[in-house]
Amino acid sequence: MNPYKSETFEDKSYWLGNDPYVENAPLSGETRADVAVLGGGFTGLTTAYFLKKEKPSLDVAVLEGQVVGFGASGRNAGFSMTLFGLTMSVTSALYGRKNAAAAHRYMEQAVELVESLVRENGIACDYERPGFLRVATTPAYERRIREEIELAKSLGLEGVDWLDAAAVRAQVDSPSYRGAWWEPRCGILNPARLVRGMKAVVERMGVRVYERTPATELRRTPEGVEVATPAGRVRAARAALATNAYSHLVPGLRRRQVPAFTHIVLTEPLHPAHFERIGWKGRQGIEDARNLVHYYRLTADNRLLMGGSDVSISFGDGMDHDRNPVTFAQLEADVRDTFPALKEVAFTHRWGGPVSVPVQMIPALGRLGDERVVYALGCMGHGVSLAHLNGRTLADLLLDRKTERTEVFFANRRVFPWPPEPFRLVLSAAIRGYMRMEDRWNERARREG
Repeated sequence: MNPYKSETFEDKSYWLGNDPYVENAPLSGETRADVAVLGGGFTGLTTAYFLKKEKPSLDVAVLEGQVVGFGASGRNAGFSMTLFGLTMSVTSALYGRKNAAAAHRYMEQAVELVESLVRENGIACDYERPGFLRVATTPAYERRIREEIELAKSLGLEGVDWLDAAAVRAQVDSPSYRGAWWEPRCGILNPARLVRGMKAVVERMGVRVYERTPATELRRTPEGVEVATPAGRVRAARAALATNAYSHLVPGLRRRQVPAFTHIVLTEPLHPAHFERIGWKGRQGIEDARNLVHYYRLTADNRLLMGGSDVSISFGDGMDHDRNPVTFAQLEADVRDTFPALKEVAFTHRWGGPVSVPVQMIPALGRLGDERVVYALGCMGHGVSLAHLNGRTLADLLLDRKTERTEVFFANRRVFPWPPEPFRLVLSAAIRGYMRMEDRWNERARREG
């Protein structure tokens, strides 16, 4: 299922390499558990957390192929937000207004869940709740955001408002801003500290966490499931596949998603003079309205992080697309374009990581074949909050509990498969190409201006 290749993690992101970390030992020999969780990211650790919280007697073992947070959980930008799929209007068009509203409410619960986990367990992860601005940088994007806000209000959703150009530039002063979606329900955090903090929390609850322990085979048995690893074996009654962007390496999930690689650049710490010029007063999390969005924020030590602009796509099982010099250079130019006052700022870190993309562009979770195995994937780059609530939903499924979470429309949904290679590459490249072309067309007015 997972090639046994140990990799260093410190250079995978600024977050993962900025704090000392001691790995757990890998599994050696045979062991038993009530539940085996494959994947030591946000989804897997939260699944383990809620299994033990709801039923403390359960014996839970987490198997992580590298180290906890090695994938998207330790490489993302650290936004805990309500965005779901591509946009609310796309979700509404494809799945209906009722489901679009349900998806947003699920994400509202997800943001609240992350904050409660951090607060209740005392996880030191630089958590803040400064709110979210989705900024309009062209007339086309202004129309797109205004239509999204009108849709949200027509669905009875609250806490989303339009700010005109003067109002948004009073908060963050970029010459490109024409207005913004404002939503107070958004947190920013250090994702590596959060995932490592969750590891410590579940271990205190009695969960066993094995690192450098990739699953090489998963098979069903009369007693449940059996997971083989390079140096051991786990026999369990049930299993959770919390593998997200690595799910194409799992035979039962191989064509339910593909990994797309997003990229990030990070500046040196900004000085007070920089903040005087750009007027970023509230430390809000920010995205624009492109198809291939820019997302940006400030870190705890006042570095500016910007990611997005484009994605890299893989062929077959390849996962070595973290570094893209062209996209890194474009992102650095995008920072200076957004904030001309930062034209002399230096960039200190560049990294990338995979996000999980189903054909239908929304998450998928549920049972895989029967009640013995559950899975979650498809966070679409909005996974900090979503992955945590999906973990709680997987715990509900493993405990055979019917809850409002297990009844959401994307739980146990039919997942359209991606085609086999090389058609998968052709299709994903075509989708990316269309999104890039539309972005360039929509931005022509600003470029001409």
